Amino acid sequence: MVQSSDQIKYNVYNVIKKPLKPTAAQIKKLVKLTLDEDIGAGDLTAGLIDAKVDANAKLICREQAILCGVEWVNAVFAAVDKNIKVQWSGQDGDTLEENQVVFEAHGNARSILTAERAAINILQTLSGTATEANRYAVQLAGLHTKVLDTRKTIPGLRIAQKYAAKVGGAENHRIGLFDGVLIKENHIRSAGSIGKAVKAAINLTPKNTLLEVEVENITGMHEAIGAGAKRILLDNFTNDELAQAVKENEGRAVLEASGNVTIDSLRQIALTGVDYISVGALTKHLRAIDFSLQFKQF
Repeated sequence: MVQSSDQIKYNVYNVIKKPLKPTAAQIKKLVKLTLDEDIGAGDLTAGLIDAKVDANAKLICREQAILCGVEWVNAVFAAVDKNIKVQWSGQDGDTLEENQVVFEAHGNARSILTAERAAINILQTLSGTATEANRYAVQLAGLHTKVLDTRKTIPGLRIAQKYAAKVGGAENHRIGLFDGVLIKENHIRSAGSIGKAVKAAINLTPKNTLLEVEVENITGMHEAIGAGAKRILLDNFTNDELAQAVKENEGRAVLEASGNVTIDSLRQIALTGVDYISVGALTKHLRAIDFSLQFKQF
């Protein structure tokens, strides 16, 4: 289970070593957006319930999953009604079993009903991300290769999803365009060559910032290394090509494989000896976890 840590600077090397812990402000921002789009000018249906009625509710997970999003859910209920009490049976990173009670909520019935969908929407998405990341991470048990997330996240959920990927057992790549350089095909075309792009990036990039270059063949890898690149993304290489790249690299650069990676191909890619495998599916192909909130009889 991933342990909490203090908020860290967005340096990709630190992020890979520590869990990316969202700040209270980041959690509050997402919660406000979620509640604003759902409640609008007011919850018309909840108004049918007597304002003085209290309720006890329980959230049930309908399938096995990795729990993620506890602090967001707490923040949703607190934003709607600070008097709602939420008691959890687990914490982020725990495995949920089918039909397990995840939490119980006690408080004003109207408030719980108003907060219900926003809380579940966040929880089902982050738990889905963590669960998908875990499916991939466990495939690499016993190997030195680590699975990485990408920037292919749901708009507005970047920090939350990257936290969830880490909770599930994956590692974080760069957070955004601001904390790392990844020189890709179109950057290379615009710069004129791999060598020119790498040398320009080295001159412009602050020390200890991720600087990586994507290449399409082993010749490109050698050109990147020759220009000073210390991390290479091997894009859409076959497994034989990856193994050859690892051999010819001779440990000079950190190697990352990427491109059409699936759960079925992951371990064979890792066995070529690459250091990392980046997988967009962790955050963009996730399936929301099935949660159900049920009220006990009044």
